[in-house]
Amino acid sequence: MKKFSLNLLLIVSVIFQSCSTDDDGVNDVNQVTAPNTYSFLRNGKSTVNFEGQTTRIKMAEELVSSLKDNSSTEIKLDAMFAHVQGENDFNDDNLNLSNKSIRSKIAASADYFSANTTTSNAIKADFDNWIASQASEVFINWNTTASAGQAGQIQQAGGGSIRYINNKGLELNQAFAKGLIGALMMDQILNNYLSPKVLDKGSNLPNNDNGVLEVNQEFTAMEHKWDEAYGYLYGNETDPEVPQLDADQFLSEYLYKLEGDPDFSEIPVTIYNAFKLGRAAIVAKSYTVRDEQAEIIRENLSKIPAVRAVYYLQAGKTNLESDKATAFHALSEAYGFIYSLQFSRMPNSTIPYVTKTEVDGYLAQLMEGNGFWDVTPETLDSISASIAAEFGFTTAQAAN
Repeated sequence: MKKFSLNLLLIVSVIFQSCSTDDDGVNDVNQVTAPNTYSFLRNGKSTVNFEGQTTRIKMAEELVSSLKDNSSTEIKLDAMFAHVQGENDFNDDNLNLSNKSIRSKIAASADYFSANTTTSNAIKADFDNWIASQASEVFINWNTTASAGQAGQIQQAGGGSIRYINNKGLELNQAFAKGLIGALMMDQILNNYLSPKVLDKGSNLPNNDNGVLEVNQEFTAMEHKWDEAYGYLYGNETDPEVPQLDADQFLSEYLYKLEGDPDFSEIPVTIYNAFKLGRAAIVAKSYTVRDEQAEIIRENLSKIPAVRAVYYLQAGKTNLESDKATAFHALSEAYGFIYSLQFSRMPNSTIPYVTKTEVDGYLAQLMEGNGFWDVTPETLDSISASIAAEFGFTTAQAAN
């Protein structure tokens, strides 16, 4: 049994009380109670909706799978990435009929990128280039034995899995998949939907105060924006009201892995409780409580790529001399998680824990010379220590 669902049975409703002062100097005490599960009703109907986020998670699942299929073409992969409504890009007809696309939401948050299209476009281009290189370098060398400077295949020790790498030892599909965790899911949650710039946009705040619902919907615009943040984390769950985790290969999987690590096992419940209380605060029109929960989510969700980056850097170091295929696979995952750190968010700030400049520096160190073929244990330890220090944990804690 997964521990997260078991933990939920032990959760007692959280009662949170906050105080604010109105213009007349009179204290207004707002009490907000979080429900036991992420269930919110109006007139007997659910007010929770995040269909678009579930759609993009499913699109990303199919695209990442296609990056491991050498019969895929660059044209096909690009079409899946920048899907156009009505095109038959996916095996699921519902995805084909959707007007959503993955690429449109890459590095597209209100707080980080609305006024910085140059960086947003550069990040989109990174994903475009990973697709192009997978087709033009890796797929055409599918049956070639890889070596330093030569793309191809390499098998893990003892007849293990065959890995397909570029000329520097990097599995581009891993860089792409783990990069999506930051550039799509985290950026949309932390820097877009939980931002007052989005939650309070236009008439959202007075409409929420006055119970004005979206047209033909059961929810207010503010409620919906918060739910959309929730959807990027729990949107692929069988029962999103009671998440079991490990429901997709993105945030859900790695939040599940943190749950199994004693050093970070409280993070999943902390995030879930903050989502519930924040949503309840919107219903109660208590925006101070709402924003406090957003900061809790920012702090804890940002740790996911940090912990996993250090974990995989250390796993790569362990196997670097004895089993290069296993080491390169771990380092490729680390590469993608490091890429995702630029989308993290320090609480009560508008900046990431690790800047894009720092991220680019770490990745350049990993790719120096012949990349993973040349990287040293000292470099892996140095990057691990730097990332761990930014988030306040140790390399040893993450490496377990």
